[in-house]
Formats: sequence, structure tokens, C-alpha cells
Amino acid sequence: MDCADLPVSPTLKTLQVLRCDAWQCMPWLVHGFSTRSGGQSTVYSTDGQTGELNLGLTAEDDRERVLANRRAYLREVCGLAEKEAGERLLLQVRQVHSRIVLRVGHADLEKEPETADGMVTDERGLLLAIQTADCVPVLVVDPEHKAVGAFHAGWRGTAQSIVEHGVRQMKAEFGSRPEHLEAALGPCIGGCCYEVGEDVREEFRRQFSDAEELFEETAEGLRLDLVEANRRQLQRAGLSAERTFALNACTACGPEGFFSYRKSGGRTGRMMAVIGLRNESRRT
Repeated sequence: MDCADLPVSPTLKTLQVLRCDAWQCMPWLVHGFSTRSGGQSTVYSTDGQTGELNLGLTAEDDRERVLANRRAYLREVCGLAEKEAGERLLLQVRQVHSRIVLRVGHADLEKEPETADGMVTDERGLLLAIQTADCVPVLVVDPEHKAVGAFHAGWRGTAQSIVEHGVRQMKAEFGSRPEHLEAALGPCIGGCCYEVGEDVREEFRRQFSDAEELFEETAEGLRLDLVEANRRQLQRAGLSAERTFALNACTACGPEGFFSYRKSGGRTGRMMAVIGLRNESRRT
């Protein structure tokens, strides 16, 4: 069963982590995609009372509730045995819709987040984290060299080929062979809902020979399939179709289970995709 086959039925009461089943055979790997369900945040819930798992330090939400949400999420992702690791193992960047990818490590935990939209590492005991509320979170793992990457792919980052750039950087930094890499694309706005302007299509036309295949003209307007765009980029970078998994969960179609910037008119929480290598002591 790959990511596309995972059951996606988050409720607003239970914290749920979505995982790529094809990666469960790697006990040294930690990864997950959050949903809207569970948590202590109430500011974005329809009734103002139901707890939700907002993982972004947004202006509207209470900081302590968000930090409590993050602790609960990390416990679920890492397992109860690692609950004392707390938030300190979480490494983030200041996302700006770029193609900037950084090699990161433990030394970066003590620094202010840098501007970037991708991270790669081969250091154990870290969780690379990408926040989204419609953009595509892309996680990449190198089972051969034990290295991982996390990338934030909105339309601007996708137009700049951030995942292709990230794969090239993993090759340069760790000796990763693209044909051995695996990728998982998490919840994001689908081609069924992502309406864009003609300027976006023109930008993609300038960058990609197959751009027209990524857009659909409907009575409502022009739609872009970001998942397919990033899937194709990963395959152009050398990943096989069999090693590229997609959750196929549209955030705009399922606002009860996912935060969606578009669906909510811009006032919404953030989900978080994480990936990392377990400490040696936790390997099985």
C-alpha cells in the first residue's frame, strides 16, 4: 500500500498522523504528515470550541496552545519513547516560496531559522519540518546513504523546480543516486480546486515544455495540478514512478480534515510534514 492508498478520515477529536506505508520497512526513518484533527487550538474551528491541531505560530492563535500541539504531534510521530525530546529536535526554515535548499544539522537548532524552502540532512536525531496549508509538502529519503530532505512546493517554488534542485543537492552533498531515492507528496490543494491566473500558466510555459498538460480550463477558470507538476519534476530528476508516492488528499475538498488557505480565505492554521533519522539508540 502506498501513500495514495492510505485511509484519510481524520476527525476533529483525534490526533492523526498520515504516513507512507511503503516507508514502514525503514525503522531508522521518522516521518509524518499532520492533519487538522486533534490538538488544543480553537481559533480556527467552526464552533470556536473544538480543539484542532494548528502547528503554525500564526497571529490569531495562542502560542502556548500551538507549542502544546507540536509536542503532542512529535510524540505521535516519534513514538512515546522519544517524548522527552520535545520540540528541540524540530528544525524549520523561514519559507518564502523560493528554490533555496539548505544542508542542515544539529548546529542549526541554536540559530534563528534561515530563509529557504527546503532542507537536507544526514544527521540523526533531527526532524526537518515544512509547514503548509495548501502548498505541496514533499519528503524525500535516500535509503542507501541514510539521508533525507523536506521541501515546500507552492506554485512559485514548483515553477522554480525546487524538488529537482533538492534532489541535485542530495546528490552533491551525500552522493545520493536519484534512482534510489523515494519521495512522498502530502496533503495539498488538488487540481480539482486550485484556480490560478493566466500569469501562472505563462510562468510555467517559460519553464517547462509540458506545462500545458498541468493546466485545465473549466467554466470556473484555469486550474493547476501541483501534485502532477512535482511528480514530473521528481521523475525528471531521476526518481522512478514506482518510488514516488502521493497522498492524493485535497486540502480544499476536505476542510474538515485539513487546513486550507484558499478555502478559508487566508485565515487558517498550518499543517506540518516532518522527516528525520532516528538516533542510533532507537534503531531496531
